[in-house]
Amino acid sequence: MDILKHTLFLSLYVVLQEENLVTGRERVRRALTFQFPDHVPRELWVLPGVQMFRQAEMEGVLARFPPDFVAPDATVGVGRKASGTPGVAGTYTDEWGCPFTVAEPGVIGEVKRPPLADWAALDHLRPPDEVLDEADLSRVDAGCATADRFVKAGTTVRPFERMQFLRGTENLMMDLAWGVSQVYRLRDLVHEFFMREIALWTKTGVDGISFMDDWGTQTNLLISPQMWREYFKPLYVDYCTLIHGAGKFAFFHSDGHIVSIIPDLIEIGVDALNAQLFCMDIEEIGRRFRGQITFWGEIDRQWVLPFGTPDDVRAAVQRVRAALDNGQGGVIAECEWGNDVPRANVEAVLKTWQEDTVL
Repeated sequence: MDILKHTLFLSLYVVLQEENLVTGRERVRRALTFQFPDHVPRELWVLPGVQMFRQAEMEGVLARFPPDFVAPDATVGVGRKASGTPGVAGTYTDEWGCPFTVAEPGVIGEVKRPPLADWAALDHLRPPDEVLDEADLSRVDAGCATADRFVKAGTTVRPFERMQFLRGTENLMMDLAWGVSQVYRLRDLVHEFFMREIALWTKTGVDGISFMDDWGTQTNLLISPQMWREYFKPLYVDYCTLIHGAGKFAFFHSDGHIVSIIPDLIEIGVDALNAQLFCMDIEEIGRRFRGQITFWGEIDRQWVLPFGTPDDVRAAVQRVRAALDNGQGGVIAECEWGNDVPRANVEAVLKTWQEDTVL
């Protein structure tokens, strides 16, 4: 019995020592590959409003709950068409020449005068190649070589949304419904640019690359699943193929109710999906998809985070954990901190994920 106790003690000691040595980088990798991370990795998305007006709070939370992710040290070129300051009340123009009207400081704003409102302008549209041509990624590999956190490169890749910014949402929806030839030209133009952007990152030492598009309303997709598969799924196949071909992980974000295309995202190789779980049936998602894709957040930012109590937040985290987390991996504790969210609720998210154990 003494020998058995001694053996069990040594085994436990080895496990604890291994957990103490697990870096954030390794923790995320284990979560993505279902290899039993020591605990759920975490990431806090801090929106511009918090960065602009609540910096001391932000720094306090990040010091208390250090993230397991880090962005690469890089800069991109300045778009020739860009002007103004994003996130400041008024109007700014992005690198594609899309003018955003910002009514509330700290948000992206809306494009009210799309550059391609008239299709005749398509013949003169040029992507902002200078943003990529003049990018400085020279420091990325050195930072990745010494990083103890998972290095995830964010991109501007969002074909559906970029097409809306350029053409206007209502116009684009009609274009898709009618299947006009120009919509294929526009899609292919933005896709070619985005492939170039992803290709830049695949040549670096980053661990993962993210892209996005907001596809859902509160209850369904903005377009039919069949139309999504015809127009946009082939683009996502190209992105994931390029990312995986370089030995990196593919991260994808979409707002809204997107359960109808989750099987497609799994099929094409998305490794981590950031979705508004609380727009959908979380328990059904767990039954159908747990173990097939990593759920990269989130906690309800429409109601619970801005309007709930810390107890409501803890209950929301526990619901997600019960549906999606069996301890093997496949979950990342992502939380989005908007300017309307109390600090106490953000801390409740991170603390609950940290303290909860899998039953």
